[in-house]
Amino acid sequence: MLPRFDLVGLVATDMTRTLDFYRRLGLAIPAGAELEPHVEVALPGGLRLAWDDLATIRSLDPGWSPPTGGHRAALAFLCANPTEVDRWYADLTADGHHGHLPPWDAPWGQRYAVLHDPDGTPVDLFAALPTPTPNDQG
Repeated sequence: MLPRFDLVGLVATDMTRTLDFYRRLGLAIPAGAELEPHVEVALPGGLRLAWDDLATIRSLDPGWSPPTGGHRAALAFLCANPTEVDRWYADLTADGHHGHLPPWDAPWGQRYAVLHDPDGTPVDLFAALPTPTPNDQG
């Protein structure tokens, strides 16, 4: 039997701030989870997302150090429509989260924006752009 992709794991330097960020994006993270060194949530479709604090990571891998010069993973959240991409980007940056790339209409047909979670992991917000109708083409 082949292994099944089951979990994405992230390292959190500030578990409270990190979990609050993902709660704002709608993940059902239980109250009090920020007191734990390891937190997991089930996502629609069965995939899980997990966070470990620095002490946990270093207990498993004493030589671990955070990546520098760029990221090795990103998460993406589908929004209901292009207006919601703009709204979520504005709301989260107003809350003090780092906005990396403000919303734009991407050439692949999506409204797109990129934030960073509290540990610098890119979090993309996206939604399909409306398809132009013949009447829209003037």
